Amino acid sequence: MGVLYKEVKHIIDQQYEAESKFLEEYGKESHTIANPFVVLNPYLIAPLTALVMFENEKPAFAKVTVKGKEAAGDYMYRPKSDARKMVLPIYGLYEDYENTVVIELSTGETATLKIVTEKASEQLKKPTSIETTPEYMEDNVMMVSPTSPAYTAAYDYAGDARWYNTLNLAFDLKRVRNGRLFVGTDRLVAPPYHTTGIYEMGMIGKIYKEFRIPGGYHHDEWEMENGDILILTQYLARGTVEDACVMVDRNTGEILKEWDHQDVLPVYPVGGSGSQDAHDWFHNNAVWYDKKTNSLTFSGRHQDIIINRDFETGKLNWIIGDPTGWPEDMQKYFFKPVGGDFDWQYEQHACMVLPNGDIMCFDNGHWRSKEKEHYVDAKDNFSRGVIYHIDTDNMTIEQVWQYGKERGAEFFSCYICNCEYYERGHYLVHSGGIGKLNGEWMNMPGAGMTAAIDDGSAELSSITVEVKDDVVLYEMHLPANYYRAEKLHLYDEGDAVTFGRGEILGSIGMTEEFLTEVPAEDGGMVPDSYKTKIAKEADRLVFKASFEKGTLVMLNLEGENGSPTRHYFVPTTKRPFLAMCVGTFLEHDERAVEFPVSGEGIEGTYKVTVTIDEKKYDTGVTVSFSAKQR
Repeated sequence: MGVLYKEVKHIIDQQYEAESKFLEEYGKESHTIANPFVVLNPYLIAPLTALVMFENEKPAFAKVTVKGKEAAGDYMYRPKSDARKMVLPIYGLYEDYENTVVIELSTGETATLKIVTEKASEQLKKPTSIETTPEYMEDNVMMVSPTSPAYTAAYDYAGDARWYNTLNLAFDLKRVRNGRLFVGTDRLVAPPYHTTGIYEMGMIGKIYKEFRIPGGYHHDEWEMENGDILILTQYLARGTVEDACVMVDRNTGEILKEWDHQDVLPVYPVGGSGSQDAHDWFHNNAVWYDKKTNSLTFSGRHQDIIINRDFETGKLNWIIGDPTGWPEDMQKYFFKPVGGDFDWQYEQHACMVLPNGDIMCFDNGHWRSKEKEHYVDAKDNFSRGVIYHIDTDNMTIEQVWQYGKERGAEFFSCYICNCEYYERGHYLVHSGGIGKLNGEWMNMPGAGMTAAIDDGSAELSSITVEVKDDVVLYEMHLPANYYRAEKLHLYDEGDAVTFGRGEILGSIGMTEEFLTEVPAEDGGMVPDSYKTKIAKEADRLVFKASFEKGTLVMLNLEGENGSPTRHYFVPTTKRPFLAMCVGTFLEHDERAVEFPVSGEGIEGTYKVTVTIDEKKYDTGVTVSFSAKQR
């Protein structure tokens, strides 16, 4: 079999080629409303979208209606300005269906189009239950981003998928001020799920920008008022993860400011939750900027705390959480409970500051204690959305609302999840990480349990609820785990389709080299048993192979024509990953290793070899790096 090698084009380049091709096709003849140009899935990754293009003799306003299976399922939008050249995005198609789209112009001209879509794969999950009304959902969809094998997808009031994306997208997905979406990329930089950064993507599926950062992205991001972006990250070289945040310039991708949680918090084993380890001591899974106080609020799952830091100085202002086990000099940052019913949050997610200063989060409740002898098993536990009122002058905290405790184990998620605030009394509570293993409620994350899902021993699910004045107005059950749920309009007038190549901004940094060559004898070609795969991307080389735990592996780039030889140590010692939040990046083979080498700082042509224990093997692959590619 030998080494499998391929050159992989960045999705931005793939989409630009696809766009150039359909625009060339469009230009071959004249198109009017009587014979419009229609391209289904124009940007390759959103199969339930289409683009309709034509020209009028004079400017006109348009009205587009995607017909539902019943009248309540219609999606209608009007572009905000009149135009002679019409570029009309179509969202809300059904999969495996002959869809009807009606276009009406202010000139009185109309067209009825039939657009047939293909059947989706099993990764497009179908709700097992949905209870709501079209009057409540209006023209919204509920969008979910997966942590177990499934597609990012959007569902209507009836539970029909009206949009999905075939890229391996993960973590938070939110609409930003220009109408587009932010979501984590599908390009892994470090196990188990840290990716190059975030995409800015239109609902049509087009990726307009990739923002890359050296430490990689995880969990959450936030758009500042001026457009700059807060992105959760880490400093991988120091051996810890999920304990930093950076602010990125929206136009250039440059890092403008950084917050390192090791500057203000004691590190492992202080404050440990039941999932903490030295590698992932804090596990920052949410960021929220509050303009009133000019502060940042972060959720640290592995210390069972929500912290607030000054935006300018980074100073620690306060901590919400069970203070048990924290050192004396940190106790001043904690609040004292007052009032009636009260439970601390444990291994929480999705912290936010409400308009009145209250703090909301999803309280996963995993283990629900700081002391092992008092851990609560999943079958006896609960998860919930909760709101706390805090008094920072007197350092008191009061629980003022919760939803989920009354549902017990059926609503329990030991990981992931989300809350949303719409207005006082109107909230979303998304329990995304529900699971059973061999019929028993799970205390371990379902992400990464692909084999157990395949053999039927693991059952993963999620429940998304919206309540208004404590009345449930929406509830959807899906047979997979989903990190977050967001209710969105399918159409946003700011999300206009614009043509041209997307941008790749920022940097993934330079991969640390091993400065000493490991002595090894020539082993010839690398054996098939290592299942070696090499991919050359625009900005990096990705090495994949299969090794027993603890095998010494060095990836070598042997320079040609005077280029220096470079050596990279490939870790094969597996971490336990106690807080596996996303399993969609992992392979079934426990020995599988994935190691990317950044092209940053590398020029020239290189022969790729790999040293395995005491032998050096040739892969038969030669690659070239240039600044132009990056």
